[in-house]
Amino acid sequence: MNTSWRTASLVATAAAVLALTAACGQDDTTTPASAARDIGATAPAGDYGGPGGQTATGTGTGTGNGYGADGSQTTAPAAQAAPAGELTVADNPDLGPVLTDGSGLTLYRFDKDTADPPASHCAGDCATTWPPVPAGDATAGAGVDKALLGEVTRADGSRQLTVGGWPAYRYVKDVNAGDVNGQAVGATWFALAPNGKKAKASALPGLSVRKDPELGEIVVDRHGRTVYRFLKDQAWPKSVSRCTGACLEKWPAVGPVAANDTEGVRKKGLMPFTRPDGVKQMTVDCWPVYTFSGDKAPGDTNGQGVGGTWYAVSPDGKPVGAPGK
Repeated sequence: MNTSWRTASLVATAAAVLALTAACGQDDTTTPASAARDIGATAPAGDYGGPGGQTATGTGTGTGNGYGADGSQTTAPAAQAAPAGELTVADNPDLGPVLTDGSGLTLYRFDKDTADPPASHCAGDCATTWPPVPAGDATAGAGVDKALLGEVTRADGSRQLTVGGWPAYRYVKDVNAGDVNGQAVGATWFALAPNGKKAKASALPGLSVRKDPELGEIVVDRHGRTVYRFLKDQAWPKSVSRCTGACLEKWPAVGPVAANDTEGVRKKGLMPFTRPDGVKQMTVDCWPVYTFSGDKAPGDTNGQGVGGTWYAVSPDGKPVGAPGK
């Protein structure tokens, strides 16, 4: 009898887990090793990281500073770079807002450059690995202050885009929109934040709880931004987001967060699901969660109550202050 009872208990437990998984619309979220991003990659040699994992060779010294073996600055022009296009802001789950070009590729800055006055010290082999972004056709898209965009004339006579005074580059190992393989290479290369400063990883957990003076305990992401729920979404029998298109531009979906990368948030129903567009979105209590583009600094709650449908999220997943909730 005891053995039968234990067997029945285990079957019931497994069924409960499967029911919860189905309720949140979770699928296999295991990330294959080949798809993992190399956040904070280390240069194989020097401080600029040769393409293909090899140290670049040529007239440079291997230090990525654009100087030849005799100490003179190299001025050989880099290969023709793709136009910058419309600059926009991408929300990276580890680094927060980062600046991207018209193709969605991340833009970077180099610690050995200067912003006041603007000057680029990446030439020769360095500029092959870190192609300078042309200034000619760069325009400011959503979330980008055009007053921060400028240009600097390089030693080869070409005009390079600057952001907040800092010369902007791409990284040859970034091949897909959203890649940030150049972050922290050689401890001198960093993704550009929209204001021209360095994009940096946060010390906060992926999701945690903050005590707001007006709303009480609410969930925030790893950058301290308030997390919201949309009352028109669905959590049962599976998670469904009804925020798409222009809505998703104003209310970016929170990306997947590992359960052990949370603090103070109820674990039940804490899992990602796959949206119709193929993007994975996090849920709290099976409800899809978002941030708000109108929140400009950690602690902002400008999205609270917008349209009578958007509300901050409590640690158990409930919408804070929503009528009848």
